[in-house]
Amino acid sequence: MNIFVLNTGRCGSTTFIKACQHITNFTSAHESRIMLLGDARFQYPENHIEADNRLSWLLGRLDRYYGKDAMYVHLKRNDHDTAQSFVKRYSVGIVAAYRHAVHWELPESNDAMSVSLDYCDTVNSNIELFLKDKPDWMSFSLENAKVDFRKFWEMIGAEGNLESALLEFDIAYNASKRPRRRLIARTVRRILRIGKKSLISQEMPDEALHLTAIPLRSIAAGEL
Repeated sequence: MNIFVLNTGRCGSTTFIKACQHITNFTSAHESRIMLLGDARFQYPENHIEADNRLSWLLGRLDRYYGKDAMYVHLKRNDHDTAQSFVKRYSVGIVAAYRHAVHWELPESNDAMSVSLDYCDTVNSNIELFLKDKPDWMSFSLENAKVDFRKFWEMIGAEGNLESALLEFDIAYNASKRPRRRLIARTVRRILRIGKKSLISQEMPDEALHLTAIPLRSIAAGEL
């Protein structure tokens, strides 16, 4: 059996997989095939649990490959908290793609919170529609994680260390803390490695360009 954890992102999917890694009769991974195209994108091993928020944009193909033969988990977090986490990384990642590519020429008058909430509503609605004809699925609330994970454990007949798995939900993995500065520092380190002298890069958020006056090595060392 394959199990897919469908979600918006910023809702505990990394933690969910950390908990699943205490299961011994399933493998598990987080966004393990996002770099692949075609059939390879969906060639997950058998008896595998996969959490990948980008599958919410590939649900038609997921249905073609797995359909009713897989189990699905709709992982959710309070919409406001999820959106607030996206606000903290508004210039990068999936919410930036939603803002600039899924929506085209979205007026700047739309504030970050409104766009992030709209993204959450869109993705959760996609998932809910996909699950309408699926016989094996469960809703999983991050706010009720330990109770819901016990239900999940029983539903899939998991083996392993349940208590250790539950402890993972006490740890904040992949939290949104100063994400732009981390992105800038990572980008600058790449620039230094290839010998470039400017921070002007298509990989960097526009609002970061004011940092061009700061010595590159200070930024790369995290001295921001």
